[in-house]
Amino acid sequence: MSNDAPTVAVVAIGRNEGQRLVDCLASLKGKVDRVVYVDSGSVDMSVQNARDAGAEVVELSSDRPFTAARGRAAGFEQLKTGEMPDYVQFIDGDCSVDPDWIERAVEAMEQDIELGLVTGWRRERFPEASIYNDLCQDEWDRPEGEINTCGGDMMVRPAAYEEAGGFDETVIAAEDDEFCVRLRKAGWVLKRIPYEMTYHDAAMTRFSQWWQRAIRSGHGFAQVGYMHPPYFATEQKRVVIYGGVIPLIALFLWMVLPVALILILAIYLMNYLRSVKGLTGAGMNSARARRHGVLLTLSKFPNILGMGMFHYRRLKGRRMQIIEYK
Repeated sequence: MSNDAPTVAVVAIGRNEGQRLVDCLASLKGKVDRVVYVDSGSVDMSVQNARDAGAEVVELSSDRPFTAARGRAAGFEQLKTGEMPDYVQFIDGDCSVDPDWIERAVEAMEQDIELGLVTGWRRERFPEASIYNDLCQDEWDRPEGEINTCGGDMMVRPAAYEEAGGFDETVIAAEDDEFCVRLRKAGWVLKRIPYEMTYHDAAMTRFSQWWQRAIRSGHGFAQVGYMHPPYFATEQKRVVIYGGVIPLIALFLWMVLPVALILILAIYLMNYLRSVKGLTGAGMNSARARRHGVLLTLSKFPNILGMGMFHYRRLKGRRMQIIEYK
């Protein structure tokens, strides 16, 4: 980058990302002034690959749980060992950066001093590989403009980061939402600009991976909602009803009046059809919407497990351990 341009540093986090991390770091070459890679106990070649790519490497100790938030926080602290950049781009190690993103994000930040964070469009690299990857593709497709929260790929103004208190390493899922909530409470504006930002590889090819990821999402709903009520209130209510209350009613009816189970099945069918209608109304083709509708309907069951896991850990005073899906 030119000497008179605003300085940008990147904090990349990862755990056993293999070639995905190599691609991530390669996409940053010549685009930023400094790259810090934070590794969460990888047993592959991630650490060496990062060093070979010229990144500063921070290896997290195993004395407390690995979390994405802990990795990002550690990366930001590493940046303090040198001159703090004008902007910090956070990125997950399974993502590659669009060639024009850094320049466009910096331009947006320079034009509006009230912006604490900018993000763009994350795209799934291989949406055709599985229905689970394709579901992620739809998750990333969000409108431009001022936003309440975003995912972990984001450019942040260091002053805003410090004022908000940075990432909370005890939050194991939806840690980006939790950080964004505090950023807004601190008075900063968050914005999604209409440009491609990163290309993500969910690498989900099995139902079990999707199920585990949905458990993690439920944990995030509960934890962040508990920390910042009423955030995620709608999501939690939906999960409790369809993942908890209705199944309990179904169990009771099965024991006393089995024929009434038809009514329960009809409720889930209506929920499925409502999901499909919402997806097609948003522009998704009907075949894809029907496939996604199945997973969206089923997701309430692993979601409720994740919510229960959080509250069990909270009540027992247990550490919030990471939930991995790949």
